[in-house]
Amino acid sequence: MTEKKGSFWIANATLETGFEWKDGRVDGTRTEPFHLRVQEGRIAQIVPAAQALPDEVPSWDARGHLMLPSFREMHIHLDKTFYGGPWRACVPAPNRFFRIEQEQDLLPKQLPFVRERAEKLLHLLQSNGATHVRTHCNIDPVIGLKNMEETLRALEAYSGKLSWEMVAFPQHGLLRSQSVGLMREALRNGAGLVGGVDPATFDDDIEKSLHTVMDLAVEANADIDLHLHEPGYLGVFIMKRIAALTEEAGWQGRVTISHAYGLGEVPEAIATETAELLAHLQIRIVSAIPIDMPTIPVPLLSEKGIQLALGNDNITDHWDSFGTGDMLQKANRLAERFRWTDEFWLSRALGFITGGVTPLSKEGERVWPKVGDQADAVFLQASCSAEAVARQSAKAAVFFQGNIVWQKEV
Repeated sequence: MTEKKGSFWIANATLETGFEWKDGRVDGTRTEPFHLRVQEGRIAQIVPAAQALPDEVPSWDARGHLMLPSFREMHIHLDKTFYGGPWRACVPAPNRFFRIEQEQDLLPKQLPFVRERAEKLLHLLQSNGATHVRTHCNIDPVIGLKNMEETLRALEAYSGKLSWEMVAFPQHGLLRSQSVGLMREALRNGAGLVGGVDPATFDDDIEKSLHTVMDLAVEANADIDLHLHEPGYLGVFIMKRIAALTEEAGWQGRVTISHAYGLGEVPEAIATETAELLAHLQIRIVSAIPIDMPTIPVPLLSEKGIQLALGNDNITDHWDSFGTGDMLQKANRLAERFRWTDEFWLSRALGFITGGVTPLSKEGERVWPKVGDQADAVFLQASCSAEAVARQSAKAAVFFQGNIVWQKEV
């Protein structure tokens, strides 16, 4: 990490300045070179690159690379990866309970490597442009809080390089594995969000499972991020129960449903009704955009006002052999899946990996970066954000709070 003390300039950065229009549609993206002054981790001044920089102020030369908002990895499991260790393909599984049986033996064996591999995975994520990570960490009787403790040490090693959130995740079933006590302990010792998983399939008691999740959240004043793989109408029913409990507890804006597969397996009218309910209660959705099952209707959910983010989920572990650690690859898959092939929609796909931040508004006005914004950015070999998404462009450097936290070796 290269720290820039005090005030300094990012020189010769390419910024998007507007759309080019033809026949009422976006036909291209305009860009211009700029210098940006960074002070105390924030953008303090933006001037055209034609303006000479003062000699007495240090600078970092972006060399014309495109400057985009840095990425947010909103669903990953740092504690269970094989990444950074010997190659292992995952074993085919007939169901999720097979994976849980695997973990009885696997988790204790992997514990000595959890911190090292988590740090290597964090490096991979950061080298691909991520400066924020939300990780889910197993909390269960097999491993207790040990995986979480090792993952927290890995995250502490990245202090000042990225921001993060920890979800206490009862992978083996909150009720089934009798992990309520362990969850309370995790929330007192570093976890900031309450997790959960499939209250019907795993816990066999939808009401008790969901009430327990909400009780834990209210007790700890914590947000919720619940894995919901339940299919079709069952999944939609559970989402409606989550919505009801969210409203009852006053937890609007504090609940995330990860995966929400059921929304991709019901008629559009049902998905629309459910989306409107979730949006009303500010319930967010996170997806890995899987291609081996019906994909949730992202355009519909977005249109209804749901905040939707992406994550890599499992990267090279016993659940899945795949994963690149590149959020641009997820945005690319999203665009390809929904045929967002034109300049406008490719640029819009970027917002799903940046917390909704795009350089240009829908109308083509430059809205990022602005003076006062935190200097979190990724510099890429691309002409515009549409190209970056379509081609999954190579990264040159990553900034977090005004510091260079990763830079490609030249």
